[in-house]
Amino acid sequence: MSLESVKSHFKQWNREEDVMEFETSSATVQQAAETIGVIPAQIAKTLSFRGEGDKAILVVAAGDAKIDNKKFRHTFGFKARMLSPDEVLEQTGHAIGGVCPFGLANELDVYLDVSMKRFDTLFPACGSTNSAIELTCDELLEYSFAKEWVDVCKGWEEEQQRETVALNTEQ
Repeated sequence: MSLESVKSHFKQWNREEDVMEFETSSATVQQAAETIGVIPAQIAKTLSFRGEGDKAILVVAAGDAKIDNKKFRHTFGFKARMLSPDEVLEQTGHAIGGVCPFGLANELDVYLDVSMKRFDTLFPACGSTNSAIELTCDELLEYSFAKEWVDVCKGWEEEQQRETVALNTEQ
């Protein structure tokens, strides 16, 4: 059902045919990267947190980024507390491994982390543990109805520096 709600969501832009379905699992960042043939950082993972009241908020971040609790609290004004798998399913309509900001069961606030801006395209899940779509950052912003870009992650800057050093030593 979840995959269908995402495809239905993408019909608004005639992009439902662009949703890729795989024979193998893309449930984790590593599995998705291997299945698609990209580096893990290019997988756009959707993290679900308790928001104000009963409503969750979603943060979409690069696959190599981790939530920075201090930045999160500064940005949102409350502590980063992830939802349980049951709560994620209830709030988003998607099970863990296929969570994405598209075709949601409830209207949730979506934020995009700046960790993704270093890529031309990214690959978010599409509601199932074996699906994805390739999107630019602008498309991700538009199709997810995200409120804004935020800076709530860590770890990816160091990874980016290591990749740059590796590239420079190869040349």
